[in-house]
Amino acid sequence: MRQFLLALGLLLWLALPARAQDAYTAALPGLAGSFGDIATSVEQLGALGDPRALPLLRALQEGKLQKTADGRLLLPGPVDAATGQPTDAAGAETVRLNNRVRQALRGALGRLQLVSPDAAERATAADAIFRSRSAEDVPLLQAAIAREADAGVKARMELALAAAQLVAPDESAKRDAIARLGAAGTVEARALLIEARAANPSMVTAIDVSIATIDRALSIRRAAETLFQGLSLGSVLLLAALGLAVTFGVMGVINMAHGEFVMLGAYATFVVQEACRGIPWLAPWSLPLSVPAAFLVAAAAGAVLERGLIRHLYGRPLETLLMTFGVGMILQQAVRTIFGAQNREVTSPAWMQGTLMLPGGIAVTQNRLWIIVFGIAVLLLVIAAIRFTRFGLEMRAVVQNRRIAATMGIRTGRVDALTFAFGSGIAGMAGVALSQIDNVSPNLGTGYIIDSFMVVVFGGVGSLAGTLVGALTLGVVNKVLEPYAGAVLAKVFVLVAIMLFIQRRPRGLFALKGRAAES
Repeated sequence: MRQFLLALGLLLWLALPARAQDAYTAALPGLAGSFGDIATSVEQLGALGDPRALPLLRALQEGKLQKTADGRLLLPGPVDAATGQPTDAAGAETVRLNNRVRQALRGALGRLQLVSPDAAERATAADAIFRSRSAEDVPLLQAAIAREADAGVKARMELALAAAQLVAPDESAKRDAIARLGAAGTVEARALLIEARAANPSMVTAIDVSIATIDRALSIRRAAETLFQGLSLGSVLLLAALGLAVTFGVMGVINMAHGEFVMLGAYATFVVQEACRGIPWLAPWSLPLSVPAAFLVAAAAGAVLERGLIRHLYGRPLETLLMTFGVGMILQQAVRTIFGAQNREVTSPAWMQGTLMLPGGIAVTQNRLWIIVFGIAVLLLVIAAIRFTRFGLEMRAVVQNRRIAATMGIRTGRVDALTFAFGSGIAGMAGVALSQIDNVSPNLGTGYIIDSFMVVVFGGVGSLAGTLVGALTLGVVNKVLEPYAGAVLAKVFVLVAIMLFIQRRPRGLFALKGRAAES
């Protein structure tokens, strides 16, 4: 890599005017002198903007630059720093540093990174200059902006140029910088303008206008980020409540163990990931493979629960509630016994990590963005299963009229078991998503059971459209209220609002006809 940078620097050097070449060559002998001469040469090289100076100063900083008895400087290779030709390093010694030289190196390297072939390094250099705000950097930034091809890096360089011009003596450049900082709309630009306000009394009006522009941009950005956070929370509630919309909304079963089925899905994700960890080509696919695995594990547990206990308690909601509450406690203790009480780590794949910057500087986390997509995909699959499959047709027939469905040859007991297993499997799929944003522990599902019931009751018992609208509405309202009331009071407010709403519309937003609605 260093040889590549050196070669690139030499090519760029050939394109430089003779004066720039002479300035670079003239600054080299000082690096072989005293500490004061070295610091002066470092500052001169940093101000030149010559690409060859970057590997030279890096070698000096890392203790790899050598000097010979006749004053020649040698880069690792060894290569003559002046000519770029291989040479003999016999008798050469390392150029030593002191604190003054190190300080000069930090500033010079920060400036020279603007001419680095690496776009990330150029962006880092622009950010460093923005923070340092020196009028001496204006010519260097203007030259860097003129040759910059990357739009993102160029924007950061222009912001750094505005910060440097703000402390320059040129009044017209200052006004232009104030306008560009206002257009940037960032918190850093706002802080810089507030700092400049006291030092530039003649430009207070222009600075106030730019600050007001930034405040408007920041308020819009905060509103957009709050909306995204609300949709993200709503998608989590949607995933947690979809299975409940089937088991409670369609079948009329108050399943207090629903949260534990979510927890089983999260632990299934952990098990699949551990199984794939030793297979390199399979490891990146562990999360997609966890989705069907979690569905099958939770669905099997749901089928066993329905066939073993719930089928004896249809029409007895209080007994069902107490029984499923006990089953939930049993499942939690079973998981503690098998996996332990401590949290288990589930690693997100690379494509779910990091933050995505949307236009306008809106930051969204990729894992929550993918959970929104996953929630919508699961909802569409559930709708397709209910609308376009034989199982969905039989389930709707039993819900509408059990007796007539039985007379038509539909095995209602089998449909009940499959429906409960289907709803439990959806809860397991929710556990896959929650494993990416929450701790995988035996108590994972406990925090979502009440919210899931609120979503189903608010949206309308048994209505998938109501579940979607209810989940997104509650998620957005919670996130809007949290900055003002706190997370706990926001939930209390939502709960009270739903209680008042149910007084007016007992069947929720979207009333659904059927066995659950009639009971």
